[in-house]
Amino acid sequence: MRANSKARIIGTGRYIPEKVLSNQDLEKMVETSDEWIVSRTGMKERRIARADEFTSDMGYAAALQAMEVAKISPEDIDLILVASLTPDYVFPSTACLIQARLKAVNAAAVDIQAACTGYLYALSQAKAYIESGLYKNVLIVASEKLSTIVNYTDRNTCVLFGDGASACVVSNQGKGLVVRDIRLGADGELAELILLPAGGSRNPATAETVCAQLHYLRMEGKEVFKHAVRRMEAVAKQCLDNVGLAESQISWLVPHQANMRIIEAIAKRFEVPWERVYLTIHKYGNTSASAIGIALDELLREKEVKEGENILLTAFGAGLTWGASVLTQTGEENHE
Repeated sequence: MRANSKARIIGTGRYIPEKVLSNQDLEKMVETSDEWIVSRTGMKERRIARADEFTSDMGYAAALQAMEVAKISPEDIDLILVASLTPDYVFPSTACLIQARLKAVNAAAVDIQAACTGYLYALSQAKAYIESGLYKNVLIVASEKLSTIVNYTDRNTCVLFGDGASACVVSNQGKGLVVRDIRLGADGELAELILLPAGGSRNPATAETVCAQLHYLRMEGKEVFKHAVRRMEAVAKQCLDNVGLAESQISWLVPHQANMRIIEAIAKRFEVPWERVYLTIHKYGNTSASAIGIALDELLREKEVKEGENILLTAFGAGLTWGASVLTQTGEENHE
C-alpha cells in the first residue's frame, strides 16, 4: 500500500429518529416558550430516539448509508471509529457492537470520546491511519442518544439537545472530499463547564447520586459560549492558514450546531455569506458528536458541491475540546 495517499471522504450517511420534540412540546414540560427558545438558540425542533433504539442502532443505520454511497462492503472496512458520549455501555465499545451488526470481520473497532468535537477527532485519526499507509478504509460513526442524559425539568439544558447519528467512509482511493487538514485543541482546566457528574469511577451510581440528579449533564452556558466562539475561530483560521486558503475561498461553512448565536458570531468573523452557512440546528438541535456529520451529509445530498469547492468544518465541546477541518471536493479518483 502506498503511504501518503490523500485521505478522502468517499461516502456519508445519517440517521434521524422519527419522534419530534417541538418547542411547543417543551412549553408543556418546563417553564419556557417557543419565542424564548428560538431567540436564544435558533432551535424549533429536535428528534428523540425510541425507548428501544440505542446509540449503536442509530450508528448502524447511518453506517449502512455511508457504505452504500462509498460502494464498499463490510469486509472492506479496516477500522471502525465511533465518536459518542452516550455509548450503549461503558464497555464493550459501541464500535464493537456496530462491527458485529455490520459483520465487518476484518475491522478493528474502538470508541472515541471528545464530546461535540468527536467527529473531528475521529476524522483526524482516520486521516492519519490512511495517509500512513496502515489502512485503506476507515468507517467513522458519530452517534448520540442525548435524551438519556438530559434533565427535562431543567429548562436551560433540555431545550438544546436531540438524538441522531452520522457516518462517513474515509479511504485512500475513490473520489470525494479530500481531507486537506485538521487541527484539534483541548483545555482540561475548563472540564467542569460541561460534564456528567456521576456514573464514572469518581462518582459511581448509587441511590444518592440518582436522587441528586447527578446522572444528567450540566453546563455553564454563558462561559461555554465565550470559549466556543474564540476557540472555534482560532482553530479554523489556523486550519485555513495551513492549507494556504483565504477566507474568501470558503465555499461552505459547516459549524457545530450548538447555538444559533455562536454560529452567527463565527460566520461574521469569517465573513461567510449566510446562505453558505449550512444549518440543521432548527430541525435537530444539538446532537453533539453527530451534528457536523449530519449537516455534512445533508449538504452533500441537497446542494451541489462542485469540484474544487472548499468546506470548512468547525466544532467545540466538553473537555473542553475543539477542532476544525478543511475538505475539498474532487472528481479525481485515487487508485492504488
